[in-house]
Formats: sequence, C-alpha cells, structure tokens
Amino acid sequence: MKLTFLALLLSCASPLFAQSRKPSKPLSPSSPILTSAKATGSTRYTSEQIVAATGLQKGKAVSEDDFKIVTQQLGETGAFSNVAYTFQFSSEGMKLELQLTDSDRFVPARFENFVWLSEKELLEKLQASVPLFQGQLPVTGKLIDDVSDVLQTLAIEHKLKGRVDYLREGPADGPIEAFDFSITGEDIRIRQIEFPGAGSAELPALQSAAKNLGGEEYARTALRVQAEKNFLPIYRERGYLNAALSDPQPKVVSESPDETVVDVSFPVTPGLQYKLSELQVSGDKVFPAEKLRQLIHLHPGEFVNAVQLNKDVDGIKRLYGSRGYMATRIEATPELNDAESTAKYALQIQEGDIYKMGDLDIRGLDSRATERMAAAWNLREGNIYNSQYPKDFTRSAISLLPGEDEWDIVVHETVEEKDKTVDVSLHFEHKR
Repeated sequence: MKLTFLALLLSCASPLFAQSRKPSKPLSPSSPILTSAKATGSTRYTSEQIVAATGLQKGKAVSEDDFKIVTQQLGETGAFSNVAYTFQFSSEGMKLELQLTDSDRFVPARFENFVWLSEKELLEKLQASVPLFQGQLPVTGKLIDDVSDVLQTLAIEHKLKGRVDYLREGPADGPIEAFDFSITGEDIRIRQIEFPGAGSAELPALQSAAKNLGGEEYARTALRVQAEKNFLPIYRERGYLNAALSDPQPKVVSESPDETVVDVSFPVTPGLQYKLSELQVSGDKVFPAEKLRQLIHLHPGEFVNAVQLNKDVDGIKRLYGSRGYMATRIEATPELNDAESTAKYALQIQEGDIYKMGDLDIRGLDSRATERMAAAWNLREGNIYNSQYPKDFTRSAISLLPGEDEWDIVVHETVEEKDKTVDVSLHFEHKR
C-alpha cells in the first residue's frame, strides 16, 4: 500500500536566506531513490523547469529532508507565492509532487553593457545556470542575486576586472519596473554605428545622426534613447509609420587591458511608406476646422510626415491655450490601408474647460523691481488665461529690469484643475 504525506507549505512574503541542498544526515545504502518528480500549479514555468531548479535527480537517493530543503529554496527565489509538496513512498522509491502558486509581479531584466556575448548567448547561459530565469524576474526574492552571481562568473571567465551590479528601476515612490544589470569598472567605447536594413535614401541621415556617438561609452539604455529621439524620427518624417529599430547589438572589435571597443548595429525594419489619403477634424467648436487645418502642414497625396504632424498638433494646443483652454486634448489617430500604402488621419479634439489667471509669483528681484514688474503684468487674477502671454511679457520685461545686467527669466505655470486656474511664477536670474 502506498502512503501520501502532505508536507510543508511556505508563504513567501519576504526573501529567505538560501542554503545548499544536502541531506541533514548521511543516507544509508538502503535509502530510497527518487523515482519521479513533477510540479503542478504554475502557469509561468513547466514542470521540467521547476524540477531542474531543485537539483533533484531521478535515480538518486533522497530523503524527506531533501524535499523540505528544495521547497524552502523554491520559496526563497521569489518566483512563487506559495510552495508545498507531497510524496509517495513505495518499495520502488519515492515520488515527489510540488504544488506551487506563481508570484504576481515579474519585471524585465535588462543588460546594460555585457558586450562580450550576444543577448541570445547571454540568455542561454543564464537559463542553463538559473532554470527559473526566462528574461523576467520577480520583484522580491533571491532569483535576482542568482542571476547577478552567474553574470559575475561569466565576467571572471572573460577575464574582466569589473564588478556586476544591478539597479531597481522605477519611480522613487512607485513600483519596480525593471532590473538593470551592468558591469562597472570596464571602459567600453563605441567605434561606429551601423544600420543594416536601412535604405539608401535614409542611410546618410542615420549616419549623420549617429556620428557624434563614435568614441562614446557603450550603454544600452542611452543608445535606446538615441534611437527613439534621433534615429526613428528619420523614418517617421518620411512616411514609414511602422518603422522599427531592433535593440542595439554590440560586437567587440578590439580588447586591451584598459579598453574594449565595439561596433554597434541597429537592424532596421522600415515597413511600408504611407501617403495621406484624408485628414478629418472633429470636436472643434471654438475655432473653425479650416483655421485649424491651416496649422497642419500635411496634405493628401504627400508622404505622411508624422514628426511635423506632432508639431502641428502642439501648435493647435497652443492656439487653444491662448483662449484659456489649458486642458485641451488632441489625438491624431491613423487608419492604415496597407494594400494602397495610405493613411487616413482622424484628428479628435477635446477642448475642455476655460481656465483663468490665478496667482502671480515674482522671485529674484528687489522689492521695488518686483512692484514694477507686477504692475506691468496685465493678465489679472480672474481674467481668462492666455498661455502665450507669459512669453510675450518676458520679451518686454527686460526693459524694466534695473541696471545694465543681463537676466534670464524662467516661467513656470501651475495648472490647478480643481479651481480651473493657472498660477504663474516668474523667476529672474542674473546671467553668468
């Protein structure tokens, strides 16, 4: 007759200290062997991945103490909110079943400057050593440190002198959004940037946008910012609305004790090039549609310049702001026709409420100059706010400043949604 035992249940509210999986007492030659092991309850991991993470091997002698140890270790990883086990004992040996509940929150793991391996190779090596790592990590537990330890081992294998660190990325008072792993103490420099897949029409502009990166330190996050800010717009302004750049792919071209030099490629997938078929404007009440269309540089039959369109939308918002509409929202939504490579845009305007002038705060001047400046400010409390007025005022305010000194004037607007007012702060600073 086979007996089933219900064993330890762990609730992993906080990380635990790891311990090596080993029997608490020596096993005798007659100790039972593990005939099978499986895991149930997880939707994130397969049974094979979880069993591999335990280190238990079929055909090897085991005891219930081993089951307790691996159950605790699985709980300590942070990957599971609950872990339990049952086992069956027979004359043939012991069968283990692990019952698990996945943790709720996992976030991406990002690798900032591990240029000596491709991302595919890096992930393969990490998964071989940390079976529960699949590119994401739980926000608590020791799985993060396990990944960090493997990266440090890889650094030593490559004879690197740097130290592996990781940062928890996210707002100071908000949730963790990612774990960023990097190796510090290594000088990694960019030789050149390449764009495989780029067309001959776009390549010169891409190369020009990337030329200042030569000699700069390699950092994946900074390069992704460059891609979004300087590379992708080259395609967006030419009608390639679905263009995509892969993550930067570094390749080591030379190494010395003091410096590693890499070439970086950004594989490009341009996609289709779209022309405008139609532009619709809706939701406009304050200004006639024709007046708003005059602010839009995009015309039917032309390749869609999405960069210019975004600037035009900002210009329309400023127009509304000049009439006190400080919360106007405008969505420019394209409807793409891939068969004809055309895009129909719907410009949906939500004008919102009118805001009025609130408090005026002037800083950086003596009392007499402050009074003079406040008297010159014609947008009084309770007047309909004009978002263009502060910029116009600062141009004329220079003549009211004392002496021949040069000044910088910083304008800050605080929009009070509840009161529908705008408080304005003018900060005067001497130019250095």
